[in-house]
Amino acid sequence: MKLYYSPGACSLAPHIAMREAGIPVDLMKVDLKAKQYDGGDYKQVNSKGYVPAVETPAGVLTEAPVILQYIADQKPESGLAPKPDDPARYKLQEMLNFITSEMHKGMGNFFNPALNDGWRQAVTDRLGLRMDWVAKQLEGKQYIMGDKFTVADAYLFTILNWAGPSKFDMSKWPTIVEYHKRVAARPKVQEALKAEGLVK
Repeated sequence: MKLYYSPGACSLAPHIAMREAGIPVDLMKVDLKAKQYDGGDYKQVNSKGYVPAVETPAGVLTEAPVILQYIADQKPESGLAPKPDDPARYKLQEMLNFITSEMHKGMGNFFNPALNDGWRQAVTDRLGLRMDWVAKQLEGKQYIMGDKFTVADAYLFTILNWAGPSKFDMSKWPTIVEYHKRVAARPKVQEALKAEGLVK
């Protein structure tokens, strides 16, 4: 499966999911500033101009939560998402939507070059409330949906990975810090991080 990505961006989540599912990954690195990739103009692939995007037999799919569900459905035996007739699937979709709207957008603010001290404090405070909630969800669990790794973990891990470069201190939430380390230690997660040049 062809994945258009930028190292460490939210495209890392589907990259991890593909490796966890055992789907061969054909990586296409995108220069987000120039909107270019090896094959040319990235906007011809995804007119929105950002990653991720994947090529499927039915055409190009964009938006991380949708791509993650698509990947899980290609290999249902991987257990990366509950099957369509399982009520737990709606809980996974609920979590993916929370991660994309509250965690992804929240943490993403730190990379805006116009960010000033007042705005940073407001973002930090709001994100702190979301982290409080996530920490409660993780109590007594290995992963965000329970004891099984799902595509929601691939996404949440990716967003938490931005804490370091954005100087967002997670030490107040030891449960989240331990969770982040636990996911990072997974062999397929390490494979994805190495392939993107994020770890040696």
